[in-house]
Amino acid sequence: MSYCRQEGKDKIIFVTKEDHEAPSNAELVADDPNDPYEDHGLILPNGDINWNCPCLGGMASGPCGQQFKEAFSCFHYSKEEVKGSECVENFRNMQECMQRYPELYPQDDDNEPSKETDDAAAPTATDETAPTNEKDSGPAESSPTSEEPTPTASPPKS
Repeated sequence: MSYCRQEGKDKIIFVTKEDHEAPSNAELVADDPNDPYEDHGLILPNGDINWNCPCLGGMASGPCGQQFKEAFSCFHYSKEEVKGSECVENFRNMQECMQRYPELYPQDDDNEPSKETDDAAAPTATDETAPTNEKDSGPAESSPTSEEPTPTASPPKS
């Protein structure tokens, strides 16, 4: 026996095995590309930018929304060989606006040296310091160092 019940906004339908054996008579409705409540992603079916897309993280609204829209639109519709190369001034305007609101648009501090840049600055092997025979050029095997204790066998207790 199949039945249906409503729980809030949800409609729950319980069906029997026999109900599943019959072919479905459900009619699928095609999506309306002009439905303003439908999720479309960043680009709408007509090719326009969907400024309400959650993927933009709210950048299209707020104090620098207009500058963001101008820069993003310029890049999106760019026909230049180097896409967006004509949009530098738009992105500069957006960046200047964002710098006026650091509490809303925090910047990563690229000026601080990170561990990755410290590692990148480490000296690399040159011809003078490279291994000279094939035995030394293979993968290094781990060997105990003075900081790592060497495992030792203890005599069995009697």
